[in-house]
Amino acid sequence: MSKQAAFSVGQLVRHALFKYRGVIIDVDPTFMLSDDWYDLMAKSRPPKDKPWYRVLVHSATHETYVAEQNLEPCELGEAINHPSLEHYFSAFEDGRYILDKTYSN
Repeated sequence: MSKQAAFSVGQLVRHALFKYRGVIIDVDPTFMLSDDWYDLMAKSRPPKDKPWYRVLVHSATHETYVAEQNLEPCELGEAINHPSLEHYFSAFEDGRYILDKTYSN
């Protein structure tokens, strides 16, 4: 059974292992990709029955899919640089991004 997500859309996070910063753009209550993807990419074998997050990576053009256990809050409070920010968010205020009301996933 899944638990409540520790992070939310618009929140700044840091990857605990790889140390990159990013912003949450979507939350899945459990792992939602294929078993093939998990076998190839999830080397630390994080639990599939806990929340997973789509994250726009700072100073990159890609996003990642990350298990909750591999994320921590980013206390830096600085905006990130990513070309897709405008697609999801309308503003950056008080250290978090505000979801664009016209966005739907």
